[in-house]
Amino acid sequence: MLNNQTILITGGTGSFGNTFVPMTLDRYNPKKIIIYSRDEMKQWEMAKKFEGDPRVRFFIGDVRDKERLYRALDGVDYVVHAAATKIVPTAEYNPFECIKTNIIGAMNLIEACIDKKVKRVVALSTDKASSPANLYGATKLASDKVFVAGNSYAGGHNTRFSVVRYGNVMGSRGSVIPFFLSIKDKGVLPITDERMTRFMITLEQGVELVWHAFDDMEGGEIYVKKIPSMNIVDVAQAVAADAEMEVVGIRPGEKLHEQMISAEDAYFTYEYQEHYKILPAINNWDSSPARIKDGKKVEEGFVYSSETNDDWMSSDALREWITTNHAKIGNI
Repeated sequence: MLNNQTILITGGTGSFGNTFVPMTLDRYNPKKIIIYSRDEMKQWEMAKKFEGDPRVRFFIGDVRDKERLYRALDGVDYVVHAAATKIVPTAEYNPFECIKTNIIGAMNLIEACIDKKVKRVVALSTDKASSPANLYGATKLASDKVFVAGNSYAGGHNTRFSVVRYGNVMGSRGSVIPFFLSIKDKGVLPITDERMTRFMITLEQGVELVWHAFDDMEGGEIYVKKIPSMNIVDVAQAVAADAEMEVVGIRPGEKLHEQMISAEDAYFTYEYQEHYKILPAINNWDSSPARIKDGKKVEEGFVYSSETNDDWMSSDALREWITTNHAKIGNI
C-alpha cells in the first residue's frame, strides 16, 4: 500500500510521528516520508535519529499557512494529520490559537490536499471529540466534521479523507504515566478523582490503526480502536504501589470518564473484530456497502465509554508494560 509512496505527516515531530516513521520505514518501503512541523529544534533532534536515511525529509511549516502547505504537498500521495493544539488547559486559556490550528489548519490541509491530488488523508482525533466538554474536544469534533465532509467537498477529485480516534496514549509526552514516574519518589501521587477511568492505547496500536484506515477507507469513516480501560487508582498503583494518593479534584474541562462513541453516533456505527467504524450521516453514506463491508451494526443507544468498557487492564499488566518500555516513556 505505502511501498514507493510519498507520505507527509503534519505535526510529525510529536509522539505519534516519532513512532509512525520508524514503523512505516520498517514495514513498508516508502519513497519518502516528509515531517511537516513548525518547531525547528524538535526537527533537528528527530533528524539525528534518521541521519543517513534519504527517505526521511524535514519541512518547516505550520498548518495555519496554506501557501506553505501547498509547497510541502507537491508530489505527496498520503497524508497523516497529527498537528494539533491538544493540552486541555492551554486550549481553555488560548481559545483563538486552538481554533486557528485545530479547525482553520484542518480546513487549509483539506483544500491543499484536494488541489494537490493527494490520494488518501487520515486525521488523528481524540476521545474528547465525542460529546466534548472542553474547547480542545470541541475543536477536534469540528475538525472531524470537516474531514468527513471533505470527501464531498473534493467533488470530482479522487482525494479521500478519514479519521482515527483513540484515547490516552500510554507513555506519550505529557500523559499521566510519565508524570507519575517523575514524582513517584516523593511518596505521594495526585489523583484527580478515585472514580476516574481512561482508555489505554499504545503508540504502536495507534500507528497500526492509521495503516488500517489507509487500506480500508472509502472516505468519511471514523475508526475507533477497541482498547482496554483502567481506573486512575490502578494506574497509580502500577507506577508506585506504596505511594500515598492525594485527591486533588478534576481540572477545568476534564471528564470523569472518556467516551469515543456516543449514543447519537450509534445509529451510524458498525462493529468489527478489532475496531468500530462510525460512518458519515451525510449523503446516505452510512448505508454504503463499500464502507460497511463485513461490519455488524451496534445496538441503538450503544456508547463506547471507558467506564462501561468490557475490557480492562490490570495494574500488573501496566506494571509489566512500564518495565518493558521504561527507557522510552516520556521521550516519545
